[in-house]
Amino acid sequence: MIRKLLLLLLLASLTTASVNAQKRIGNETPEQKEKRMAWWTQDRFGMFIHWGLYAQLARHEWVKQHERITTDSYQKYFDNFNPDKFDPKKWAKEAKAAGMKYAVLTTKHHEGFCLFDSQYTNYKATKTAAKRDLVREFVDAFRAEGIKIGFYYSLIDWHHPDFTIDALHPQRLDGTQNPDYAAVNKGKDWNRYKQYMHNQIKELLTKYGKIDILWLDFSYPGKNGKGKDDWGSVELLKMIRKLQPGIVVDNRLNLDEYADGEDFVTPEQVSPKELAQYRGKTWETCQTFSGSWGYFRDENTWKTHRQLLDLLITSVANGGNLILNVGPTARGEFDHRATNALDSMSYWMHANSKAIYNCTYAPVGFNVPEHTKLTYNPKTKRLYVHVFDYPADGKLILPAYQGKIKYAQFLNDSSELMYKQVANGVDVELILPKNKPNYEIPVVELMLQ
Repeated sequence: MIRKLLLLLLLASLTTASVNAQKRIGNETPEQKEKRMAWWTQDRFGMFIHWGLYAQLARHEWVKQHERITTDSYQKYFDNFNPDKFDPKKWAKEAKAAGMKYAVLTTKHHEGFCLFDSQYTNYKATKTAAKRDLVREFVDAFRAEGIKIGFYYSLIDWHHPDFTIDALHPQRLDGTQNPDYAAVNKGKDWNRYKQYMHNQIKELLTKYGKIDILWLDFSYPGKNGKGKDDWGSVELLKMIRKLQPGIVVDNRLNLDEYADGEDFVTPEQVSPKELAQYRGKTWETCQTFSGSWGYFRDENTWKTHRQLLDLLITSVANGGNLILNVGPTARGEFDHRATNALDSMSYWMHANSKAIYNCTYAPVGFNVPEHTKLTYNPKTKRLYVHVFDYPADGKLILPAYQGKIKYAQFLNDSSELMYKQVANGVDVELILPKNKPNYEIPVVELMLQ
């Protein structure tokens, strides 16, 4: 239900933004924005890391809300948090090997627990058995591997005493026709929470050097919800831009009425076929290896290697990015299923990353051959044919490609592929070897005329 609600809000955001494009918060020109975001649109592939106290419950990052756990009952997870296997240098090496160019860590999720040493709360990692700033270690480790740094920060906070109970809160008032939230929130000072939130975001943007991405999550405006006026989103975005002028910010501040209220849209957990609707926009799909963002010990709907590749290739083939999530265990490790998934991506990306980085959808005039998807590098003018179903007869028909190709090869080993004109004088027949390269989805690189 939550994901469906969020997707509807995101789609509404796209429509509203186009209608209200004349309203602006800042004065950045389209050319300046394109330059600021160039690295992001070129890198294409990132790692999301959802980690917090919920890893101990090992059954979804929304477990406090799903099971209506009170703050008092949740306290035992804070008291027992001890990530003795936490090694962000290992995380960073795994991300780099998998071809991920940027990484976004949950500095605070909806549960309110902070992985960083905030001066505004004691509900933080430095007050647990960890006794250190886990965000600082993440930043240092990933930066050392040349991976760009992103922070996720939850606008929602189910631990803070002044965060008002609403329709998504663990202590929400269900089962009544007219829930009296005013009564249940008596004594809470929302402005105090809003200031707390702004203060913490300021900390994150001033204590750790250059921050490349800020993922703020999320708005749900309307009756018994929270939106831009509740968060103070306009003022917040102005502060963010002032503190980190080069930063890239997601679209969940509910600022869709402003042309510059977001840098990219965020379709969440959608299927590859749904991604085509975002072509022509600036977007990043956030996806999990399994059905949960946080560590879920007993969840078994893990995506196959082919499904993960399909998400990555289809994202780039439609001009977007993919950020894949890992939910570390409570001891601070990637579990074996996540490691296996990363290893599989590492193997494919080692050989085929040229078809991902700096790429986008194919230019007009290049038809998509059957059972393939296309990515294209506009700088090198190379077209990449991702062969999803390898032809048994070794013949891959490139429709209406006559006169457009000057050389063809497999990308993984730069071995030449022969081709010839089809009798119709329009199509080209690419002749593939009998033995499929040892990759789930091999890639053909076409040098164009």
